[in-house]
Amino acid sequence: MQVSRLIRILLALAVGLLSLLLLIVLLYLTQSAFEVWGHLKQTPGWFLAAYAAGLLGLAAGIGWILWRLLMPRRRPAARPQPPKAPPSEAELEQRVALAEQAGIDVARVRRELARLRERRAAGHIYVSLFGEISSGKSSLIKALLPEAQVVVGARGGTTRTLDEYRWSTEAGDELVLVDVPGTNEVGLVLDELARAEAQRAHLVLYVCDGDLSRSQWDELQHLLALDKPCLLVLNKTDRYTQAEQELLKTRLRNRLEPFSLAELVGVQSGGTREALRVLPDGQEELVTRPLTPQVEELQGALQRRIDEDPQLLERLRDSSVFSLVANRLDEAETLYRRRKADELVESYARKAMLGAMAAVAPGTDLLIQGYLGVSLIRALSDLYQVPVRKADRDRLLDLVRQQVGKNMTLMLAVAGNALKAFPGIGTLAGGVLHAVAYGLVFRSLGRAVARSFETRGELHPLQTAQTFKETLGEELEISGRDMARLALRLVHEKPDRSTAG
Repeated sequence: MQVSRLIRILLALAVGLLSLLLLIVLLYLTQSAFEVWGHLKQTPGWFLAAYAAGLLGLAAGIGWILWRLLMPRRRPAARPQPPKAPPSEAELEQRVALAEQAGIDVARVRRELARLRERRAAGHIYVSLFGEISSGKSSLIKALLPEAQVVVGARGGTTRTLDEYRWSTEAGDELVLVDVPGTNEVGLVLDELARAEAQRAHLVLYVCDGDLSRSQWDELQHLLALDKPCLLVLNKTDRYTQAEQELLKTRLRNRLEPFSLAELVGVQSGGTREALRVLPDGQEELVTRPLTPQVEELQGALQRRIDEDPQLLERLRDSSVFSLVANRLDEAETLYRRRKADELVESYARKAMLGAMAAVAPGTDLLIQGYLGVSLIRALSDLYQVPVRKADRDRLLDLVRQQVGKNMTLMLAVAGNALKAFPGIGTLAGGVLHAVAYGLVFRSLGRAVARSFETRGELHPLQTAQTFKETLGEELEISGRDMARLALRLVHEKPDRSTAG
């Protein structure tokens, strides 16, 4: 109680002394300020102005320093990376040859390059038509080419293949119109077939009959991103008044403004219109009258694009096709590596099971020895051409050992349950149990490492160990039965190998 009172007295004295000190400082500063002001009044006006400016500058400088020290620094915004330039034809041919030598299936890639050479030799201008179903693509082709045999139906989704139509312009240019399957049907989007044809074309047309919906705008943006001339064709303009047309066209042009190679044109592809006719006797009847196609604006835009710079159209088309070929080659390499990775993983799982059954002490930790684990990671590293540091590899194996130690009881239980599905194994079960467990370990380890190489392009120990844990837990029972079946097959093969030896 007395101690508490003493503390309060000391605090009161401290506050009193501090207040007195502040009062003395304030009085001193006030006196000094008045003395300075008295001297300044006796100086010329220019000196007073300069003195005031210096004080303001000093205050601003101190304020700026304090702001930089106290305010958290923002990281500079990352500069957008320029788009990756497409490979050249020579680079692609070299990649294809190397991939073929490695055993990768490049038939699809070679077909794409052959198609490009065929189109070059023909010298035609390819124009691809896109748009949602029933937007009037097929009717537009019919308006441009009255003699073409085009299926024009009232039901959505009439066009389901890539149909080509030859068209000679008045200037003598040979065009090939490619009708691409319509989108927005149930289960259909701008799929691989449509995207690939857009990349093969010199020009792209996207047909709409009104303002763009969100899905239409998304599809059009994918086409615009190909960096080639694109015409947005507003069809069925007869449905709008002149004022409505101008408002709609303004809205569409505003969307296209950031894209220098895009242009809006309006057409009326024909069709019919119902009208009310008054008969001589005063009766009325509903008649259907054909509409005259109005496609002159589109024809003029196409011809202008062709005449402006034919070589540019060729270069843009080639670059787009080269990107398509590079992507397909990447896909082929990915599929090849996945297949080879699966074969490697299963091979090392088999080796691990044989090692477990051959060990003097059943259940010897193969990962502690490190040989098979290191060999598996090295083999996958060579397959994916990803260098691995020894420190990262050892760290991963250490993390995997920890997970194996925590889950060994569970894996042995799973192995035991799996072996129950195979009666008659007798005294072999003890050795086979550990073989099944290590088969599970190496299958999960291999898949985790392969996934890290494929998705990250490196071996990240912590993330790969987490993937190993997840992979080990996924479909444990199914993998356990597979490993049990393989273990028993290995057991039956052992006498045959020893006899042969």
